[in-house]
Amino acid sequence: MTHGDRRIAILGSTGSIGRQALELIDTQPGLRACALAAGANWRLLAEQALRFHPGIVALADEAAAERFSAEVPDIEALAGPDAMSELVRRSRPDVLLSGVVGSAGLAPTLEGIRAGADLAIANKETLVMAGAIVMPSARAAGVSVLPVDSEHSAIFQCLSAGQAEEVRRVIITSSGGALRDWSDSDAAAAGVEDALKHPTWRMGRKVTIDSATLMNKTLEMVEAHWLFDLPAERIEVVIHPESIVHAIVEYCDGSAVAQMARPDMTGPIAHALGYPRRLGREVAPLDIASLGALTFSPLPPRAERAVNLGYEVIRHGGTAGAVLNGANEAAVEAFIQGRIRFGDIVPLVEETLNHEAESEEPTLQRLQEADIRARRSVAERLGMARTSEAGAFDENPQIGNGRRTP
Repeated sequence: MTHGDRRIAILGSTGSIGRQALELIDTQPGLRACALAAGANWRLLAEQALRFHPGIVALADEAAAERFSAEVPDIEALAGPDAMSELVRRSRPDVLLSGVVGSAGLAPTLEGIRAGADLAIANKETLVMAGAIVMPSARAAGVSVLPVDSEHSAIFQCLSAGQAEEVRRVIITSSGGALRDWSDSDAAAAGVEDALKHPTWRMGRKVTIDSATLMNKTLEMVEAHWLFDLPAERIEVVIHPESIVHAIVEYCDGSAVAQMARPDMTGPIAHALGYPRRLGREVAPLDIASLGALTFSPLPPRAERAVNLGYEVIRHGGTAGAVLNGANEAAVEAFIQGRIRFGDIVPLVEETLNHEAESEEPTLQRLQEADIRARRSVAERLGMARTSEAGAFDENPQIGNGRRTP
C-alpha cells in the first residue's frame, strides 16, 4: 500500500452500492478495499476478493462462508450474524461504506465509530432507527458522517454555499417511483414486478418498492433531520420525474442552490469516498441543452400519506424512527411474499407507528426492542386485520392522516 491510500471497508459488497463502489475503487489508485462483507452471495464475493485482495471478508450465511473459504482459502472469512461488526473491528478501515439494506447496518456502523472510521452511509435505515445515538457518537469520536444517498449527498454539497443558521428550507426531490402515473385503485393492487419497474434508477428490491410507496422519502426526511440537524418544518419533498435535480437548499436571502447530476449512484459514492476532495472520473458531461424541460410538482395525496409519517416521526422522537423502519421492512417483506397488497404497505406502517412509538429517551436497547416490537406488531396485524376494497387497513389513522404538514 502506498502512502496516502485510503482503506475502505464495504458492507454489502455484492449489492448495487457495493458493486458500484468497487468499480470506482478499481479506477482510483488512492483507494483500496481492505474488507468486504456480504450476505450469502459467496460466488460474487469470491470474485471480488480475488480481484481486490481484501485482508478479510465476512458472510452472514455460515454455509456460504464455508464455500467461500474452499474457493479462496488464502483470505479469512468470518461468518454469522455478528460477522460484519467483527470485520470492522478487525480491519479498522479509514472509511466504512455501509451499503447493506435494513437495520442490519446499525451494529457495524457503531463499531465503525469505535474504530475511528469515517462513515459513508448508504444505509438510510441506520440513521432512521438510531440517529439519536449514531450522530452524537460520531461527533464525540470526531469521525465524519458522509451521506451516500443521492439526495443527502446533494444536500451536503449544497450546504457548502452558506451557514447552517442561514438555511430556510431543504427540498428533497422524488422521481415518484414505478407507479407514479398509476391511478390510486390500480396502484393499490399493483404486483411486485410492477413496483420494481423504476423508470430512472436501478436499485435493490426493497429500496425500489420503498420508492414506489414513497416510503423512501419518509425515511430520507428522518435521515436528513439527523444528518443536518433540520427540524421537520424545514424539510419538503417534491416530485421531479427526470431525477436530474437531487436536492435544493434555500437560504434566508431567497437564493436556492441545487445539485444536478444524472441518476447514477457512482457520483455520490465517489463524493463520500474522496471527501474532502473530489475524485476525477471519466464521465460524460451533463449536457444541459439536451435535457429539455425539468419539471416539478407537489406530492399527490397518495404520496402525502407516506411522507407525512416522516414529519410525525421527527416531531415525535423517542423510538418512533425505529418503529417506522421496522414496520416498513416487515410490511415490504410481506408484500414481496404476497401476503398483502401494495396498497396495504403504508397503512400498515401507519397503524404500527400509532400503537408502538414511544417518547422515552432512546437507548440502543430501547431502539432494538422497538424494532422487534414493530415487526411483531406487523405480524400480528397480518393475522387479524381485515383490508378494505381500497387496500387500506380499517382502523382510523392517528399519525399521518394524509395531510401534508411541514
